[in-house]
Amino acid sequence: MSIGSFAQVDALERNLWYNEEKNAKIKIYKAADGKFYGKIVWLRDPYDDYGKPKLNPFCADKARCNEPLLGMVILKGFKKDGECGYGDGTIYDPRNGKTYSCKMTCKNGVLDVRGYIGFSLFGKTTVWTKVE
Repeated sequence: MSIGSFAQVDALERNLWYNEEKNAKIKIYKAADGKFYGKIVWLRDPYDDYGKPKLNPFCADKARCNEPLLGMVILKGFKKDGECGYGDGTIYDPRNGKTYSCKMTCKNGVLDVRGYIGFSLFGKTTVWTKVE
């Protein structure tokens, strides 16, 4: 088997990513459908005051209310767009229970994550950093 026959790992998949607040680590992976997804794999405070896993606090979708934050898929359906861009995906914000359209750009060890409604012009960008 030649080296060229191994699947290439995308830059997003090589690292874990801290969210902007550095209270969560997100693992981004390429699924069988060829799209990128990301799930929470570490939380600074994974348990509530009673020692139980923290649950989705502000779920707009009642089906997600009892879903633990740890292990939750928050990035869905991203397609590679050029050398360092990813688009056509969504991001779920467990802080408010809303899902936004999203695009991401990876460069120099940071990931610009832009969530928006409608047009990306009307949105917010957060900066995620590589976990060293």
